[in-house]
Amino acid sequence: MVLYKVRRLLASLFIRASGTTVILAAAVYVLSSYLLLTFAGEAEIVAPENFFYWLVVTASTVGYGDFSPSTPVGKLAVSLWVIPLGLSLFAMIVTRVGFGISEFVQRGKKGLRKMNHQNHTVIIGWNGTRTLRLIELLLSKTNGNASEIVLCVEAEIENPMPKQIDFVRVESFSHAESMQRASLDKAARIIIDNPLDDVTLTTALFCDKMSPNSHKTAYFQDENVGELLRGHCPKIECIPSVAVELLAKSSLDPGSARLHRQLLDSTYGMTQYSVEYRGEQPLSVGALFDHFKHGLSATLIGVRRAGEQTIAINPALNENVAAGDTLYYIAAERLPEKRCFDVKITEREALGECLTS
Repeated sequence: MVLYKVRRLLASLFIRASGTTVILAAAVYVLSSYLLLTFAGEAEIVAPENFFYWLVVTASTVGYGDFSPSTPVGKLAVSLWVIPLGLSLFAMIVTRVGFGISEFVQRGKKGLRKMNHQNHTVIIGWNGTRTLRLIELLLSKTNGNASEIVLCVEAEIENPMPKQIDFVRVESFSHAESMQRASLDKAARIIIDNPLDDVTLTTALFCDKMSPNSHKTAYFQDENVGELLRGHCPKIECIPSVAVELLAKSSLDPGSARLHRQLLDSTYGMTQYSVEYRGEQPLSVGALFDHFKHGLSATLIGVRRAGEQTIAINPALNENVAAGDTLYYIAAERLPEKRCFDVKITEREALGECLTS
């Protein structure tokens, strides 16, 4: 009865003990066991190559029997000290480690763990199935830049895709301390998609301050709110709702909505992509169009000049493309950047003919 109470007391003290206390207790146990067995004359057990192995096997009650005490004092020390204390200590350490792993996993599911990513994608906001669809598109095989995705929400939910993305739950999207758990300052891309435009606006302003070097996109139902943000943060790409435009277009040109949907869907069929032109010298649109079509089975559809917002759709073939311009094309998958500009010499010569004519 007394022994049982002592063990209960030790167990309660151990559970409340810090990690340093546990390590210290284990060290005292190992050292005291070594000294007792050395005093008992158990030379074979305390040999450097045998002692730690024997102690773990004995304390865990596995007991292979390849080493055992041979002296009366050694047997007494093992019976009254090594096994009783070692068994309790071993069980408690294993239990504590198990609790620690479980707590770590649960904190990740609940979004309370700090991320330590770089050049990752942060999605801010929760819209149910729409957010899940967004994540699916980002994870699709044709998306190119395979990097970590961190979903950041205010809603009291758990990670909806624990095996595919990381998850952070914050007090608010403008709370600096909790938002830093998403490694916002190290993100390469930030996508802001909230049900309320005013929340999206304040979140975008906060992200522009916390992560000035990342590429940021924000979705607005009211285009006027997007224009307001663009006036303060011109580098943030504001995405307006195009439902009305698609409705009108499909009315005049049947099938337009399905066409636009497929061009945006990176999980099936031909999709629109972009690439920044990094060629050593300017090339004509005609030369690039021919290279994309015949060499890469892709179609060049537009060019955006460096520093401009407007995209020239279906540009003239004799226009030239310079370094820093962005090319937009349709292809089955994202093309390797190096192949996009691996244009033949004859095509470069065609540029000279276009420019001189």
